[in-house]
Amino acid sequence: MADKKDKTKETKGGERKAAAKGPKDASKAAARPKAKETKKEAAPAAEGARTGQVKGVPPRLKERYQKTAVPALMKEFNYKNPMQAPKLVKVVLNVGMGEAITNAKALDAAVDELGRLTGQRPVVTRAKKSIATFKLREGMPIGCSVTLRCERMYEFLDRFINAALPRIRDFKGVPVKSFDGRGNYSIGIKEQVIFPEIEFDKVESVHGLDVAIVTTAKTDEEGRALLTHLGMPFRK
Repeated sequence: MADKKDKTKETKGGERKAAAKGPKDASKAAARPKAKETKKEAAPAAEGARTGQVKGVPPRLKERYQKTAVPALMKEFNYKNPMQAPKLVKVVLNVGMGEAITNAKALDAAVDELGRLTGQRPVVTRAKKSIATFKLREGMPIGCSVTLRCERMYEFLDRFINAALPRIRDFKGVPVKSFDGRGNYSIGIKEQVIFPEIEFDKVESVHGLDVAIVTTAKTDEEGRALLTHLGMPFRK
């Protein structure tokens, strides 16, 4: 009889412990999916804060292309289908730092600045061959580059056209003869400080950068018309 009483006490005690643990475990299990959801929600918010783009709002330049540029290009070049109109493919930014051969910190500063301009981590470019005259060895880091596509491409071009270019001293427009014959456009910037994202007081050295705009245009006339409708200020 004593053994039976002991067993019943043990079973009752075990049930009470399980019942006490049950709600806590259930609350923990319910909290885990919520934590995952908050992380998923926080990731796009952080991305938007870094790139300056609000989730769900299309870039202003992309809307201008769809609503204004495409109809104007169809009328100008007699396209029958909107898909025939040229469009932007990518924007490539490249910085060459000859100083990096003797000063490695100069390249680190250029990588940081290019990352702030684009909201994307740059790729460090290295020398493909050795040149004894310039004390250059194969594989040495000598620059950095970034390739922008989709929304980031439109956001950067919008800032570049409307905020950065007007800050150039005695600016009269960008050159018209910088097309490559296939509708792609390249322009060189002498000073990176024209961009609002760069704080002049924290700049270690002033350097330039190249901006290459790749389009689906087949001729320079189509490429120029596309960029003109997007607001690129060409010289007259």
